[in-house]
Amino acid sequence: MTLTRAQRQTLSWLALGVLAAALLWALAPVLTPFLIAAVLAYALHPAVEAMAQRRVPRPLAVLLIEVTLIVAVLALLLLVVPILSRQLPLLREQAPQLLDRLNHTLAPWLAQLGINVALDTTSLKALVLRMLDANADGWLAAALSSARIGGSVALTLIGNAVLVPVALFYLLLDWTPLLQQLRDFVPPRLRPPVQAFAAECDVVLGQYLRGQLLVMLLLAIYYSAGLAVARFDLALPLGVLTGLAIFIPYVGFGIGLLLALLAGALQFGGLYGVVSVAVIYGFGQLFEGFLLTPRLVGERIGLSPLAVIFALLAFGQVFGFAGVLVALPASAVLVVALRRLRALYVGSSLYRG
Repeated sequence: MTLTRAQRQTLSWLALGVLAAALLWALAPVLTPFLIAAVLAYALHPAVEAMAQRRVPRPLAVLLIEVTLIVAVLALLLLVVPILSRQLPLLREQAPQLLDRLNHTLAPWLAQLGINVALDTTSLKALVLRMLDANADGWLAAALSSARIGGSVALTLIGNAVLVPVALFYLLLDWTPLLQQLRDFVPPRLRPPVQAFAAECDVVLGQYLRGQLLVMLLLAIYYSAGLAVARFDLALPLGVLTGLAIFIPYVGFGIGLLLALLAGALQFGGLYGVVSVAVIYGFGQLFEGFLLTPRLVGERIGLSPLAVIFALLAFGQVFGFAGVLVALPASAVLVVALRRLRALYVGSSLYRG
């Protein structure tokens, strides 16, 4: 069977696509910092271009934008400081009472289920107080010991923390030449449709980024207001931290939830704080998962709510944490490709008979 020239070209492109997907899958751990830097560069390059058009030297513009981003990330992390600085002393004071209350509440409930368990509260109290009484040297020694045990994990985190800003700087600095090199790589006869496809993807991705920022803002307002209504002293930092950290799927919400549970248990000393957090964060998760993200992000990129959930799970399963980060942007590009394939199919003789 002899293949036509068009069929050979199609098979060649399919082979290249399969090879690229295999390389992405195999190198996913290595590519994670570069993927993060590429997503950030795409989001930040319009600001760099705007400053460059106002005759700001491009290296200076890149440096200013990146420093602003780093300061914003550090400010987000520093929201945790007032929470911990206020809650740790309270935790030391109330830990024995909390453990006793937990034992008295949990043991009878488990006994009703036929499980006879009694917490060794004396040992737990001693352990918690020893941890909270440890000085800076003790914490440093524990941190160093953990680093030795999980050295590869620690080195990976430190390496990514250094590599992402470096990769971001060079990507922003050479953004225009890189795009031009990619355009030159495309065969001349294919450049018009490829450029049209890239322009459509750019519009969809821009809508995605704006939608994601709006989701983060609305969630920060919701969690801050909800915790304030529940009379939490740390409503504002907890709410803002949780809302803004949503850009890290699952992890951001989990950190905010744990800190809010700790604050509620220590401030109110009973079930009121825990139940309030459960209600506020439970409704917040439903609000985000079934209304905000599907409506403000999913609909903007042409994905149904079910498709958004599937994309997050599928990309996370294949590429890990990096896949979760790029799931929706990559799905947006895939949606544009599927639209064009559908148009080609509907206009083909195969469809029309």
